[in-house]
Amino acid sequence: MQILEPQQFSTWNEPIEMLYACHSKVKRFCHQLSILPGYLEKNGINQAVLNDIKIILQYFNQAAPLHHDDEEKDFFPVLMAKVPETESKIAELERQHIDLHKNWFELSKQLEALIAQKTDKIDSALIQRFISGYANHIAIEEPLFELGKQSLSETELNAIGQIMSKRRHP
Repeated sequence: MQILEPQQFSTWNEPIEMLYACHSKVKRFCHQLSILPGYLEKNGINQAVLNDIKIILQYFNQAAPLHHDDEEKDFFPVLMAKVPETESKIAELERQHIDLHKNWFELSKQLEALIAQKTDKIDSALIQRFISGYANHIAIEEPLFELGKQSLSETELNAIGQIMSKRRHP
């Protein structure tokens, strides 16, 4: 029997926790993508897989670009102003965002073809490249989140959180 515990929810007053929450979703969706080729080979396309693919598409088409904006426009500039030695890592992360978007563009075309049932296969190497890109990215980025928790004031964090919220709820 599964024991249910109350979920912890982040709020816009905790923007770094919101960034972590996005990463948790990315990791979960990447895991789903990693098992997709084998699942399709064994089971083919069914409603459950179509539903999962639609959720993954929605997340990476809508939420992921907003998350990257949160980082590039709000979190990174404030962190770099406070901790200038983060500049090279932040520049690398911003370069990686471009690659992540390119990989997603290619992968999303294949996922859309699955939904349209124009194919029943997906490129495993492309999925692996996408997943590896995010794994490498998160490994560099999350230590900066921790640095942000230590270095940014509550006022700065609240301001970032308000901007993040307005980006989603204008």
